[in-house]
Amino acid sequence: MTFTIKYGIITINYGKSFIGRNAVLESLFGNLTVEKILFCLQVYRQGYPKGISRLFDISVNGIQQQLRRLEEGGVIVSFLQGRTRIYQFNPRYPFLKELKTLIDKAFEFLPENDIKKYYRQRTRPRRAGKPHLFSHMS
Repeated sequence: MTFTIKYGIITINYGKSFIGRNAVLESLFGNLTVEKILFCLQVYRQGYPKGISRLFDISVNGIQQQLRRLEEGGVIVSFLQGRTRIYQFNPRYPFLKELKTLIDKAFEFLPENDIKKYYRQRTRPRRAGKPHLFSHMS
């Protein structure tokens, strides 16, 4: 599904999958990579260029360019954790609440298979000794 804004009118196109050229917020932000970064930061709260790059199979350079652009615009902030630069939403961004509301609403229109593939990843290792689901059935 895509949104197109022309002359103040929003047009909604229920088209291909989110990962295809028809993206939910691409027309609003002008870039599919920015859309993926914003969804990623909304779901996972933080991200780093290499991790986001692996998640979406996009070049690290492309991710870094858009992260830099978003940071220069004040939408996100970064900090170093060891040698890794971590990005997250800027809590002082004046439109943060509205932006997150828009992202949440757009997230509802993503195809379920894209949500499962990109936004339901484990972010930390499984606890040692924790039984696997269905392990009692073998």
